[in-house]
Amino acid sequence: MTFEEYVRQRGAALVRVARLLTGDVQLGEDLAQDVLAKAYPRWSRIVRTERPDLYLRRMLVNANVSRQRRRAAQEYVGVGTIEGVVPAAEHEIVERDEIWRLLAGLPRRQRAAVVLRYYEDLDDAMIAEILDCAPVTVRTHVMRALATLRERIDQRTTPSLGARR
Repeated sequence: MTFEEYVRQRGAALVRVARLLTGDVQLGEDLAQDVLAKAYPRWSRIVRTERPDLYLRRMLVNANVSRQRRRAAQEYVGVGTIEGVVPAAEHEIVERDEIWRLLAGLPRRQRAAVVLRYYEDLDDAMIAEILDCAPVTVRTHVMRALATLRERIDQRTTPSLGARR
């Protein structure tokens, strides 16, 4: 398979994963473009692995981690939203944006595990290869991420006791 054929077939999926990892449409597109640009000169080696999807997903996760490290010292105003991922009614857009804000607050490895599990529908073994960890670690990341998300959602939906009069 040539690089051009691969990008035609799988490029949109890579952009989707990048958007989900970054939590921002433009950053996701830039991340996917950067990864594909780095993959192009190495394509003959990548395609020989017989698992270019795995290789490029790992590149996306690693590039996102590097991007976050570089930006850690910079000021970050607001959290971007994922637009156009799933067509939805207006009230669903508000809920989806809230979920993305909550996801953006997760540690990067937990967020990557959740994205790869629930949006890419990968199993623990494949996610473990991408994140370079053990499958049990993937399950731990997902379990902790879901527990954190549930807790944060409960905090937002449960009125505080001090608010009653």
